[in-house]
Amino acid sequence: MLHRTRELLVRQRTMLVNAIRGHMAEFGIVARVGLPQIKELLAVIADREDHRLPPGARACLESLGRQFLSLHEEICAADKHLHAWHRSNPVSQHLATIPGIGPVTASALAASIADPSVFKSGRELAAWIGLVPRQNSTGGKQRLGKISKQGDPYLRWLLVAGAMTVIRHAKRRGATNQPWLDDLIARRPTKVAAVALANKMARMAWALLRHGGAYWQPLVTASL
Repeated sequence: MLHRTRELLVRQRTMLVNAIRGHMAEFGIVARVGLPQIKELLAVIADREDHRLPPGARACLESLGRQFLSLHEEICAADKHLHAWHRSNPVSQHLATIPGIGPVTASALAASIADPSVFKSGRELAAWIGLVPRQNSTGGKQRLGKISKQGDPYLRWLLVAGAMTVIRHAKRRGATNQPWLDDLIARRPTKVAAVALANKMARMAWALLRHGGAYWQPLVTASL
């Protein structure tokens, strides 16, 4: 329930951010993309010496800004509860050892998958979440399409967001100790690579849920 409540609050906050950005853009006031940069727009709204905003528009934007700040506080409070639960749950802590999975995603997986034995394999779990591409067979040839919208959209969003973080970090550093990931990033678009990595993360999560233990980063040995 805590995760679903947080998800709803995040969606509402995103709607408010988009509304504030859209309204202020009509007056030529824009800010960089990202949640932290919304503070720049809120500062303009609060500055009554800034005459780019007419009084009527400022009143509307102040109302949206108050709602945004209230929702942001509620989300931060939910995050604190999730982190506290994560610290008290060994299964959630083990899941957080997987690269790309933090306390929020780990606690969501631990709470959503109480009995991992209902899935025969990690692939079944990935399919249940919705991280397996649709398959189309034509003339005896199997073609993989986009991932379906079925499954658990919240878990899928968390895993893909975590995978994107891993890939951005890998691109900044130039290489990882996982050759398959380096090859994937080099060959495929970022979003495609993120879904593939999220699929792998889901399968690793199933292995930990099913058999216990923590994730150990594989060692890469140089070939002679």
